[in-house]
Amino acid sequence: MPKVSTCLWFGKDAEMAVRFYVSVVPGSSIENIQRSPGMWPGGEAGDVILVTFTLGGQSFQALNGGAPASYGTAASISVTCADQAEVDRLWAALTADGGSEIQCGWLRDRWGVPWQIVPEILPRLLADPDPTVSARVFAAMTEMVKLDIAALDRAAAG
Repeated sequence: MPKVSTCLWFGKDAEMAVRFYVSVVPGSSIENIQRSPGMWPGGEAGDVILVTFTLGGQSFQALNGGAPASYGTAASISVTCADQAEVDRLWAALTADGGSEIQCGWLRDRWGVPWQIVPEILPRLLADPDPTVSARVFAAMTEMVKLDIAALDRAAAG
């Protein structure tokens, strides 16, 4: 069975980005760092060209392509968080040093990679069998930048 992995494109910062990612997301590790055996369009012999890593149990690759990528928002790295402390910790780490907030739990890190930082309670609240509860939660979420569990709970309660 084939192994599926998401590949992220970086200019020359793949290793730095991956070291940062594995330091902030629990259950993460670097698997391999591949260096170029010779000159290539993006750099010199010995430069990092590909880093394989696990992020929260998921397989990823980070490629140094020589020129930075421009990420849209059609794909993102989504992290489910158990509590507000974890939402806050990841949000602060990923928006630091040039990252930016978007809306509804979305952000971009300093390399432009989009992330969703989602409290695990949100999908359950949005799937509430009472459509008025899910509608209130949805309306509250759309007004937020970083998701706030207490505010989502208040919206669910009415």
